[in-house]
Amino acid sequence: MSLMLNADLGETIDSGLVGADEAVMPYIHQASIACGYHAGDHLMIQRTLNLAAKYSVMVGAHPGYLDREGFGRRSMTCSNDELVALMHYQISALDGMSRSQNLSLSYVKPHGALYNDMMVDDQLRRAVMLSVAGFYRPIHLVMQATPEAELHRREAEALGVTLWFEAFADRRYDSNGMLVPRSEPGAVHDRQTTLAQVKQLKRYGSVMTEDGDALFIKADTLCIHGDNPESVAVIREIRALLE
Repeated sequence: MSLMLNADLGETIDSGLVGADEAVMPYIHQASIACGYHAGDHLMIQRTLNLAAKYSVMVGAHPGYLDREGFGRRSMTCSNDELVALMHYQISALDGMSRSQNLSLSYVKPHGALYNDMMVDDQLRRAVMLSVAGFYRPIHLVMQATPEAELHRREAEALGVTLWFEAFADRRYDSNGMLVPRSEPGAVHDRQTTLAQVKQLKRYGSVMTEDGDALFIKADTLCIHGDNPESVAVIREIRALLE
């Protein structure tokens, strides 16, 4: 399985964590950059884009609910029109700032609760797809690779949207192919189990669920979270495994 490696970046204004983004950037193919609603701000966007340009990394918008207090991890009720506008506002900010850095925004990857909600709510998922379809130019949408991937691909194609399916290096999967909630013990893998999951995905195209079953998924991109020292240390090893 050939996989791009992506990380969610620009999600803080804490100067103590800015170095983590810079440490991660040389080893990833794609940077999903927070758009200011759930985290980050205009200065962090600019800094992260500068790093992406420096290391020739593809950039994507990482929009979320307007929920800075909850880091975008709380579900919110939005009408379809509101959600499309919320998405366009954030994507457009990243697109405009990217163009100012001579970069081209390549994809959209919803964040946190918005990402999780669209995977289980048909109407919300359609609104997300419509927001990408209604953008002024073609752009990819990143969604989790699940057993429903082909259904999601058909939904997207009907609206003229191209999907990139995503697997996760450092998150545990449940028996339905979804991510185990972060609130549950063992939801986030340590270094050893992260590397084991990447090796299995690369070699067999599968991950182990919490029930001990092999879940076969076809993914285009692999997410690793770079918001803690251990994940920053292991990301170089993951890049080597992918190559």
